[in-house]
Amino acid sequence: MSDPSRELVGFYSDTGPDSRGRFLREIQNWSDGELEITHDYIQWLFPLAERSGFNLNAPILNAYTINRFRSDADLRRRLQTSLIRMLAFYGLEMLATMPLRVACAESFPERAENWLMPSNHNHLRITRILKSLCLLGLEDQASALFRFLEVLYKMESASPSPRISLETFGYWRSAVGTGE
Repeated sequence: MSDPSRELVGFYSDTGPDSRGRFLREIQNWSDGELEITHDYIQWLFPLAERSGFNLNAPILNAYTINRFRSDADLRRRLQTSLIRMLAFYGLEMLATMPLRVACAESFPERAENWLMPSNHNHLRITRILKSLCLLGLEDQASALFRFLEVLYKMESASPSPRISLETFGYWRSAVGTGE
């Protein structure tokens, strides 16, 4: 019987596929359209310690996989590449400042049309990304993304028709473990 935690390490080591036969590098090179319409890859790119309600074949983090990511710079580098790809999908970019910062990319106005709307499924993906980054050793990147989202949420809250709900923002806050 296969061990999903070891399969995840193989997937992130680029030596094995996900449950559908796709390799990490392949998914990281998908078009924005493929990332939008496909719903069973995000759990492999950003795994969590709890079972996915949407993808029963998704890996579940355990102490072994968490320790492997936290102790292996190559795994974390590949995880960061997944983050950079998803940021581009959302029209964002990671700036290599100290501290790290996420900012709008040139494509933000166009890309935001795809996800910056009430109750969009990408809000759930962002929650997953934040949680996974924190679990697997990329807390600084998660914090940078959350700080951007916090500013965006405050701007949206001032709008007559906010596109990010208080509930969604609460999930994002909880994902990075920050209080009120």
